[in-house]
Amino acid sequence: MLAMVQVQPHPPIRDAEVRAIFEQQAGRYDQHAVLEREVAARLLERVNFQQREPRRIIDLGCGTGYCAAELKRRYRKAEVVGLDFALPMCRLAVSKSGFLRPVRVVCANISSLPFANRCADLMVANLSLQWTADLPALFNGLRQVLRPGGLLLFSLPGTDSLKELKRATEGAGLAATLREFPDMHDIGDALLVSGFRNPVMDAELITLTYPDMEALLGELEAQGGGSYCQDFSILRSHAKELGAHYPRRAESGHWPLGWEIAYGAAFAPEDGQPIRSGGVEVASFSVEALRKSRRT
Repeated sequence: MLAMVQVQPHPPIRDAEVRAIFEQQAGRYDQHAVLEREVAARLLERVNFQQREPRRIIDLGCGTGYCAAELKRRYRKAEVVGLDFALPMCRLAVSKSGFLRPVRVVCANISSLPFANRCADLMVANLSLQWTADLPALFNGLRQVLRPGGLLLFSLPGTDSLKELKRATEGAGLAATLREFPDMHDIGDALLVSGFRNPVMDAELITLTYPDMEALLGELEAQGGGSYCQDFSILRSHAKELGAHYPRRAESGHWPLGWEIAYGAAFAPEDGQPIRSGGVEVASFSVEALRKSRRT
């Protein structure tokens, strides 16, 4: 007997639960990270937004180190730091760091960065910001770590992601609530609220296809799909019923899974540009900027 549909809000995102999922999936993550690598390539095409040669780059949610290694290849003179909250992921990233192009790896949470203010010129987050419950607060923390004029470049799933799976889950009457992703316009607003300047947002739909439902669910699980669903085991144990309600492509018989990917780029404010905080405008200046002003 199938579990009945339960209409209820998705439970709050818990860092410990998401971290445990990625710790468990780390060993097979790379062989299923097709979406992550494709989106990383498209995201890094936008790195030309960077207006100056970066001295320090931070890869937020670096996973096994794919994006960090590519950034080190492009910016050989820069210090590249990969950050992830799952220790097994960090160990894999360290194992891939080359002697000639080393990448430093830090095990920490994106929402509580262990870096000094104004220490990074470029921060990149490829499909790693969607697990935060408070985007403005997260962006505010990232802005503080960026140097004035520094660039934040990121991608994350948008609201139209996993539509086929959501419809099939509802059609099969499964009590498995799929998480809602943030709207692109809300992301842009959160950037402005947290003090970023000149945000640029765009989105595209990427559809992956699979030979059967087991392959689809297996890859989604390896990507950390357990964090996208209230109880992913329900989907795995009812794959046959889920497949009966899943739309297949008539021409190939393959099973599609669509991802709306939102891309964002924004700059940390220059010295003296006001940031609205607590209902007032706050402007900050570096000590060096004040010294130069006094000499002038």
